[in-house]
Amino acid sequence: MANSKIEFIDLSLPIQNDIPGIMQAKIEYENHEQGAKNLAPKLGLTVEDIPGGRMSAIETITLGTHIATHFDAPWHFGPTSGGKPAKTIDKIPLEWCYNDGVVLDFRDKGAGYAISVDDLKQALKRIKYALKPLDIVLIMTGVSNKYWGKPEYDKMHPGVGREPTLWLIDQGVKVTGIDAWGWDRPFSFMAPEVKQGLKQNLWPGHFAGMEKEYCHIENLTNLDKIPKPYGFKVAAFPIKIHKGSAGWVRAVAIV
Repeated sequence: MANSKIEFIDLSLPIQNDIPGIMQAKIEYENHEQGAKNLAPKLGLTVEDIPGGRMSAIETITLGTHIATHFDAPWHFGPTSGGKPAKTIDKIPLEWCYNDGVVLDFRDKGAGYAISVDDLKQALKRIKYALKPLDIVLIMTGVSNKYWGKPEYDKMHPGVGREPTLWLIDQGVKVTGIDAWGWDRPFSFMAPEVKQGLKQNLWPGHFAGMEKEYCHIENLTNLDKIPKPYGFKVAAFPIKIHKGSAGWVRAVAIV
């Protein structure tokens, strides 16, 4: 296929400083002049020895693995998955990470709404699509487009709980994703319910991964820019972090 017929749509949010949330990123920027000052002595040189007094720009980053667009491994959900040791991010099969994608539109659902199995079935019926094994299912809430970088970002999305997550896995799905802070409903909705004795309402979509193996991608964006709800590929290869629970990912839709 000629390159002129391929469109790449960036589905990823950037790692950056000053993003509100439970986890923070700290990026220290070193420009070309600073690079020369820091590197020259290590090379046995002076800044004057370096043409133009400039060397390589470098960034030093301190951050958690669940910052920005990231790929959660089964190990994030619990120590076991389906009765076996849960896979860490460096053990995720690469064939799970590049497959046909399908977007299910739930932009009409408000903050804290629990997406059900019936909601998934109705969304698939609307677009006349039947799931097949290894499809990458992307839940579109529109939240990252509206609220990324704002203090309320982690409180504005609907979520996917235990039963719909298990239903997707039963269709052969191994990777899902959402354009919001988390796969489950916001903690601001779940935590008060847990305090009322509804412990099963805490992180049910994540904990479903201990019953049956799957992965999900959080903090996607631009799902509305994919021209059709299916008929495209998703490439989402996570950074290979030894024994990691997640890895940052540059997720892309290829149309």
